Formats: sequence, C-alpha cells, structure tokens
Amino acid sequence: QVQLVESGGGLVQPGGSLRLSCAASEKVFSIYSVGWYRRAPGKQRELVATMSHVGIINYADSVKGRFTISRDNAKNTVYLQMNSLKPEDTAVYYCNAVHPLTNFHSWGQGTQVTVSS
Repeated sequence: QVQLVESGGGLVQPGGSLRLSCAASEKVFSIYSVGWYRRAPGKQRELVATMSHVGIINYADSVKGRFTISRDNAKNTVYLQMNSLKPEDTAVYYCNAVHPLTNFHSWGQGTQVTVSS
C-alpha cells in the first residue's frame, strides 16, 4: 500500500487558483496510475482527473479546461492545478494511486478546498 499525503487546499475566491500536491511513499511510483477525486458535502465521491503510468489523462467534464493533472516521478508527487475555481468545486479532494498488477487502490487523507467570496 502506498502512503499518500495531500497538501495545498484552502479557501479561495471564485475565479481564483490553487495547486494541490500529493506526495507518495512508494519509490517505484512511476508504475502507478494516479488520480484526484473529490467529495462535496452531501454528495458521493466523484472522479476529477486521472493519469495512467504512460501519461494518458482523463478529466471530468465539469473541470475540463480549468484543471490540470501532472506528475513528477522523480519527486514521487502528483499535482492538480485548479484555475477559474467555482463555488461548486468546494469539496474534500483525495489523491488516489492504483497498482498496475494488483489493482489495489491507495488513498490519501484528503484536503479541503473551499471556493467562496
């Protein structure tokens, strides 16, 4: 199991930006598919963005053109750049990593993002 630690959440005004980071404990992190998910109050967890180990990226329709997922395998870190934030982006954001052979999912503890004026 990979240990994942998110950071970078906070309070931001509508139209603002935040960058989330997710640091992984696994030294061979490059083989994992990674992703960001979120859970808004009263709602189920939903996919935000994913990136396979070969760089194939998928975004939720609600964030396309505003959010960018990236990874730095040398630093064992995944990022989520969030621009043009909206109040409906308010949620707890979770980092996810999936082992390519076992399909085991590891999750971080989550970081709160609040978009409000």
